[in-house]
Amino acid sequence: MSLGDEVRRAIDGKWRHVREQSREQLSKLDLLYDPSLTLDEARARVLEQMRALVPTGIPAAGFRTEHGGLGDPGMAVTGIEMLAQFDLSLMVKAGVQWGLFGGAIENLGTARHHERYIRPLIDLDLLGCFAMTETGHGSDVQSLETTATYDPSTGEFVIHSPTESARKDYIGGAAAHARVAAVFARLITRGEDHGVHCFLVPIRNENADDLPGVTTSDCGYKGGLGGVDNGRIMFDRVRIPRENLLNRYGSVDEEGVYTSPIESRNARFFTMIGTLVRGRVSVGGAARAAAEVALSIAVRYGLERRQFEGLPGEETALLDYRVHQRRLLPLLAEAYALRFAQNQLVARMHRLQTESDPDPLAQRELESRAAGLKALQTEFATRAIQECREACGGAGYMADNRLTVLKGDSDVFTTFEGDNVVLLQLVAKELLTAYAKDVTGLDPVGMVRFAASTVADTVKERTAAAQLIQRLIDARPGDGDHDLLDRGTQLNLFEEREQHVIETAARRLRRAGEDKAEAFAVFNAAQDHVIKIGRVHIDRIVLEAFTAGIARCEDEEAADLLRDVCSLYALTIIERDKAWFMEHNRISDDRAKAVTREVNALLDTLRPHALTLVEGLGVPAESLGATMLR
Repeated sequence: MSLGDEVRRAIDGKWRHVREQSREQLSKLDLLYDPSLTLDEARARVLEQMRALVPTGIPAAGFRTEHGGLGDPGMAVTGIEMLAQFDLSLMVKAGVQWGLFGGAIENLGTARHHERYIRPLIDLDLLGCFAMTETGHGSDVQSLETTATYDPSTGEFVIHSPTESARKDYIGGAAAHARVAAVFARLITRGEDHGVHCFLVPIRNENADDLPGVTTSDCGYKGGLGGVDNGRIMFDRVRIPRENLLNRYGSVDEEGVYTSPIESRNARFFTMIGTLVRGRVSVGGAARAAAEVALSIAVRYGLERRQFEGLPGEETALLDYRVHQRRLLPLLAEAYALRFAQNQLVARMHRLQTESDPDPLAQRELESRAAGLKALQTEFATRAIQECREACGGAGYMADNRLTVLKGDSDVFTTFEGDNVVLLQLVAKELLTAYAKDVTGLDPVGMVRFAASTVADTVKERTAAAQLIQRLIDARPGDGDHDLLDRGTQLNLFEEREQHVIETAARRLRRAGEDKAEAFAVFNAAQDHVIKIGRVHIDRIVLEAFTAGIARCEDEEAADLLRDVCSLYALTIIERDKAWFMEHNRISDDRAKAVTREVNALLDTLRPHALTLVEGLGVPAESLGATMLR
């Protein structure tokens, strides 16, 4: 095998076989998005593409074998991620149908729901949507306004949108194709509100007409994702059978008596939401996959496009210019780093979702990790795709070179499945409160009060290849001038930064007293500090995952190349936050200057391997879709 093949084997991870199978199978299908299509044409095309996916096994992978699936959550997430390399509309539409709608039924429903719905929704005989977000409430799901009031005289729930802000908004599938919605609403019975639960609500008949009491509307043109029929739904006292409550975590009997295996309302809500973590994992991975496509296009173009005479009589390839290397190669290194971290996250998710009795603490750690990696990967995609577009000049602005389509389609990933700012606060909350059972949600006051007494020593808790990481840190050079290329030194700098940011944020939050208004004011003043906790924590996790991934690489030449890529990633992060490291005396002025020198030296080292590294990403030639490369 070539060096590029060996690198690809290393970063493809545990579900390498799924990636290889997807590259082969998906390349044979006509999946690339056509920007010249109308909305109706694009939507119809994506639906037909979904039907072509059913025989591949990707749709069935995420469902348990006893429900008609393959029982392989890791395959499901990896397969959805591979779709992102061809068409993000297809990835989103597939994710809504099989991940969100199907996932809600499997994870929140019971046997009666599994038997009736799972197989039809896998085969697309039942098309659904996931109706959580409302016009007035997105991230704050606990405050949703839609109600589901039980009527014991008929044995039905009455689904109702009491205000304009209770309208279900931006719902994929709601504008045209979905027949049934998984609706999140406040369960009310016997005059008591038991919080948000999920209900299956038919919204259209076989002729695609709205059912009585249901009003759907079309979101129309968006910034991208033309193949996804996003829409809005209003309910006017729509009646559904009692059995349409997905009742794994909360049931209502015929008389209207509510029971739940989880007594605490907060704990019950977050347990329900936690079972849907797969969507957040998929969104982060898909965004990074889209960035990998953009990098594969832009680096290849940089190798082909020549401009201005360098050597006498010879124009210089764009990628031979230092500034062009600075634009693209650190992003390429970051894509590698995030791929290793995503591989590790998917493996954790798969293990927990295939265990009969998963550990609750491990589940919360998974949710926190998924939130942080979703934030960093989608942020990376937005930044990387824009840089790739600019690096290709006017050619990059042409729709038939794919980059503008990728930019428009991926932009929303930073805010769906959780706004990135909110998600980084969630990561910080888990670290500050030591995964305290009593702290749920994102209540700022609760975060402040628990941070005052319980700050987790989570930084010392290794996330990947624990013994290897500790050995590298212990073996680093002494406290004098840092060897910036030493992996132990890099790991230690990331760890010290995280520890310091957490400890100083906790001290700021401890200033609050018992007064609620004062506690909120303290939190609000420190919010930027809280966000930094989430960011530096995930940076450390990513570097550790990259280090562990290199240790598993079976080819030494590929491992050597990956070591240089890893150093470029680590030093780029340090250079990006150089002010913090200098302000807090973690690196001297001279070493700060050395960071830039070492980055430039690594660019010289990696420039001859640029095509190899792009090939290592494994983006199929059929999914590039850029005419400027032909």
